Amino acid sequence: MAKHLDLEEQEQLDQIKHFWNQYGNLITWVLIAVFGSVAAWNGWNYWQRSQAVKAAALYDEIERAAVARDADRIERALADMKDRFGGTTFAAQGALLASKTLYEAGKVDGSRAALSWVADKSSDESYRAVGRLRLASLDIEAQSYDQAMKTLSASVPKSFEPLVADRRGDVLMAQGKTDDARQQYELAWRTMGERAEYRQLVGVKLASLGVDTTALPAIAEVTK
Repeated sequence: MAKHLDLEEQEQLDQIKHFWNQYGNLITWVLIAVFGSVAAWNGWNYWQRSQAVKAAALYDEIERAAVARDADRIERALADMKDRFGGTTFAAQGALLASKTLYEAGKVDGSRAALSWVADKSSDESYRAVGRLRLASLDIEAQSYDQAMKTLSASVPKSFEPLVADRRGDVLMAQGKTDDARQQYELAWRTMGERAEYRQLVGVKLASLGVDTTALPAIAEVTK
């Protein structure tokens, strides 16, 4: 019986050796790939968390500088943020905050530069849309109406389309093109959700042009 078992064990060992000789390298490389992927994934997650923490700290620096109205400090912190963490949402948020503070400090060029960066470089399309809307406002103020229209011509998420139409109306009104402006305001009114607070402001603009908004049915509730 012992010899019989020894023969069976030997046969099994031979089968295992044959199998390993045939597939051992493949199995080894598959295991290396699997464990390597797991390690890489964990490393990537750690790096992402580390970047987010560092970016958040730098955003706090921009925020403190904004509260202190320290324009030079804001510009330094924003340059550091764009250089080190440009792909994070903190960078876009920091640039928008910096733009507002710089504008209030009378540094319009710095404000424009921050908005231009958001509009062109932000990794989030919604922040890019916000950047373009604010840039268009600066263009209107500077009476650069063609540039404003160009700024507003870029593709934006659907939820921002009513806001873009409203801003186009502002550009056209500033140019004295009342009929064209009314059409854009009407488009903004129709495509905004009924619950959108900004819709009330569009309604005021339309009312100033003699438009009865109750006669303008909504096309669709794009925003809530």
